[in-house]
Amino acid sequence: MPWKGTSMKRQKAKRKTRSKQSRPQSGPQTDAATKAPPTKSRRQFLDFAKSWGVVGALAVGGGWYLIDEVTATIAEGDLSKIGNGIPTVVQIHDPSCPRCTELQRQARKAMGDFGSDELQFLVANIKSEKGRALATKHGVGHITLLMLDGGGTRRDALHGVHDSSYLSTVFRSHADRFAKPSS
Repeated sequence: MPWKGTSMKRQKAKRKTRSKQSRPQSGPQTDAATKAPPTKSRRQFLDFAKSWGVVGALAVGGGWYLIDEVTATIAEGDLSKIGNGIPTVVQIHDPSCPRCTELQRQARKAMGDFGSDELQFLVANIKSEKGRALATKHGVGHITLLMLDGGGTRRDALHGVHDSSYLSTVFRSHADRFAKPSS
């Protein structure tokens, strides 16, 4: 069979060069241009920043609240403060009891009217050894507020959940009655 002027090798070479020319060349410039992300509008960016700004502010604010809450809980749990010369209110508390938690919230609210040297509020957790011992010593259960004088002697007990305004009145009476004498 006669060939028309070109050999087989030349025909294959021509086909290869044609196919290379018809394909787009890949390289750093072409890839970057075809894969560039769509540009975001200024409005989309501001919405995104605002959303994450709110999330960040909530996280920071919530963190400060938790730090304050934990610090208060640690300070309130220090039963060694009983008998330090300051009249004391001790809540006998079960952390898994919703009524105890409500009493604690109301008592903390009522304590806002008092200075730290005037009246102190402590929490005896009955799930701890010291808290259980204090409750047993005074013969009381949870959801109870013990009123102790500056020497740690029990003067009164209040059982059940009460409103902060009522507790404030009771606490004021207790603090005034057992205040340290002025020097």
